[in-house]
Amino acid sequence: MSQEPLLLIGAGGHTKSCIEVIEAENRYKIVGLIGSDSEKGKDILGYKVIGSDNDLNELRTITKNILITIGQIKTFEPRKRIFLSMKELGFHLVSVVSPFARVARTVEIGAGTVVFHNVVLNSDVKIGENCIINTGAILEHDVTIGNHSHVSTGCLLNGGVSVGDCSFIGSGTVVKENLTIGSQVIVGMSSKVLKNISDAVVFV
Repeated sequence: MSQEPLLLIGAGGHTKSCIEVIEAENRYKIVGLIGSDSEKGKDILGYKVIGSDNDLNELRTITKNILITIGQIKTFEPRKRIFLSMKELGFHLVSVVSPFARVARTVEIGAGTVVFHNVVLNSDVKIGENCIINTGAILEHDVTIGNHSHVSTGCLLNGGVSVGDCSFIGSGTVVKENLTIGSQVIVGMSSKVLKNISDAVVFV
């Protein structure tokens, strides 16, 4: 199967994790990374930083396939801003799913979302655009995740849980079934969520 060319936006630690998934999936050929001006020429796992934001119009002639590989812990804003900017520029935001994830046939995954190794997505899970579903997370049946959200490593979201837009669920968190976590929420690492959480709340 021929691989489609792909640009990555980011040149940090999360980019390394994304490269691992992209290589395992074997659907895209990474043709370069986009970083800051000071990162140009830097090598990340064998891939060069070939440009910065200032070069996007030129780089678009190489391919319109692009993936945001910047991490999201303290704030969702950089990933959301870049995602909307890339759509406006006419790039195609691809989604990437690890071949080592277990994905039920009825799962829906939005553009620009990355599903990492050993994730389990059970029946009728719906994931929005530009999300990170990180290594080892388990999303049980009928879980919904809004746009620009990050479910971190090793989380367990039981059946029917709903997470809004632009939220972060810290590593190892367990969420009771049928609860709602609002938008722009931060849930700290290893939390046990036993009741609904309103919008814009930090829960630790």
